[in-house]
Amino acid sequence: MTSDSNNPAGDAQYDPETEERDDAIIGTALRWSLVAGVVLAAVAGGGLYYLSRPEPPAPVVRTELAAVSVRKESTVEIPEIPFSDVTASAGIDFVHENGAYGQKLLPETMGGGNAFFDFDNDGDQDLLLVNSRRWPWDPRGAAETPATMALYRNRGDGTGQFANVTAGSGLDVSMYGMGVAAGDYDNDGRVDVFLSAVGSNRLFHNEGEGKFIDVTASAGVAGDPAEWSTSCGWFDFDNDGDLDLFVCNYVKWSREYDEGQNFQLTGGGRAYGRPQNFEGTFPYLYRNDGDGHFVEFAEQAGLQIRNPATDVPIAKSLGVTFSDVDRDGWLDIIVANDTVQNLLFHNTGRNTFEETGASAGIAYDMNGTARGAMGVDVASFRNNESIGIAIGNFSNEMTALYVSPGKQLQFVDEAVSTGLGPHSRSDLTFGVVYLDCDLDGRLDLFCSNGHLEEEINRVQSSQHYEQPQQLFWNCGAEQFTEFVPLTAEKCGEDLLRPMVGRGASYADIDNDGDLDLLVTTVGRRPRLLRNDQQLGHHWLRLKLIGTISNRDAIGARVEVKAGEQTFVRQVMPTRSYISQSELPLTFGLGASAKVDSVTIAWPDGTRQELGPLSIDRRHVVEQPQPIGPVQ
Repeated sequence: MTSDSNNPAGDAQYDPETEERDDAIIGTALRWSLVAGVVLAAVAGGGLYYLSRPEPPAPVVRTELAAVSVRKESTVEIPEIPFSDVTASAGIDFVHENGAYGQKLLPETMGGGNAFFDFDNDGDQDLLLVNSRRWPWDPRGAAETPATMALYRNRGDGTGQFANVTAGSGLDVSMYGMGVAAGDYDNDGRVDVFLSAVGSNRLFHNEGEGKFIDVTASAGVAGDPAEWSTSCGWFDFDNDGDLDLFVCNYVKWSREYDEGQNFQLTGGGRAYGRPQNFEGTFPYLYRNDGDGHFVEFAEQAGLQIRNPATDVPIAKSLGVTFSDVDRDGWLDIIVANDTVQNLLFHNTGRNTFEETGASAGIAYDMNGTARGAMGVDVASFRNNESIGIAIGNFSNEMTALYVSPGKQLQFVDEAVSTGLGPHSRSDLTFGVVYLDCDLDGRLDLFCSNGHLEEEINRVQSSQHYEQPQQLFWNCGAEQFTEFVPLTAEKCGEDLLRPMVGRGASYADIDNDGDLDLLVTTVGRRPRLLRNDQQLGHHWLRLKLIGTISNRDAIGARVEVKAGEQTFVRQVMPTRSYISQSELPLTFGLGASAKVDSVTIAWPDGTRQELGPLSIDRRHVVEQPQPIGPVQ
């Protein structure tokens, strides 16, 4: 057999598969050898570095704590701010009728409201008290004299005396009333009255000369007769120059359902029902068409909030107020809800609102729990950009104080750190209002307290049906405790005398410059408390009249500068619980003997600058008309 050495294929010993396999084995071996070399080199290098490494630096040890800001213990002297009960001597003889006859129906615990407003345009603050009535099925039959609203005219002689002018006023109507909102909705210079109720609501147009006529039907604001409306308020949500109307609705209620629940006290006996056992509902938003007629606009505006899991209405609303929280020029809506989350409706400026309560931090307490919220107020209580939303809550739940640094939809509850929370925890708080009681320039906070259940002390020894009212004096953010509850030694026995407090409002009833208080109750007489402070502090009162903006100037923001101090207030009568305070703004000036300047941001966005104003007096400021046509 011959072979060709130049042709491996002809070599009987050649196997191509064996050659490829051997080449692969050699290549693999070579690669592993290289890897092993690298690993050995790394190990050797690492060993050399470990043996020759430098000593590590000594650890840094902090010997001082980081600097923190701590409030100093208060060294200020708490002033004497005595209040005197002048209800009877002032001529207020009203007695609230809640219709209770033993069946303990839930609406019997919730009334009634009140409003200070100048219905006759004489510059003095008059008073309207809201009444309920006996139930149609009351076994006692109809009352010999039906319960009606009560209208009192301020005599205007500086004594704080009132005359009952209810008869023939048109407001001498009988209904199961709850709350009140007074506002000049048609800009005719006379303040009109809206009444919320269990059942149909009613609107009364002020005709002048102390006469009101019912325009509910033509205005279209009666609402559903099956609803239960509570707090209500006028505000211009679309900045078109006329007032719109927001109305809270509480829960879906009927006599049959309430009685069928068989609510019981511990140890026996019928009890008033819990809101948790009733369904929630939606509010009303009535847009003013400018011709005396309103269009219900809540759904289109995005105000009908549902539970995403069950698709049922969330809100069980008792308190409402309005504020331009983020200073974008549009009034937002703050709603206090009972046992469900509070709501903050941010006004987009496009006829719609976005609900931001949870993201803004006001929906729940610090543990993420909904509270039994009733009344609400909002103010620049530190006289700067920050604002505080105060909300009164149920017993064993602190009054909330949600604070934002300003121009932000972000709040933190500072009730504990300011001292407000611990001193308000045990009481059941309905009405809350900011007011400068001692005219020192800082807003104090009044809380109206009272339980729902007459027999509560039998089942909870720490609770009482009648409870003391509370006045928290604002001693400044720099102090160890910002809000200090006043004792009887400082504010008098009359203010702290226990009562079943509900709505709370304020006005200067005697034209002496300081603010007096009125507290309503359930089935009893209200309490009118005259402010008798004699601290010598100066003051300034401003009554604003809109021309392009709504005539009541509701929503206007005013800054007063006196020396190094700046005081900030908003025209907003809707506050507290089912009640309304006076329209004029009161600025306490403390020891400042002059006002350097006043800046008014009118609701339509225009600004007005005023120079020095005389102190210790009331000024009326009318919005200037624009030069040229209004765009």
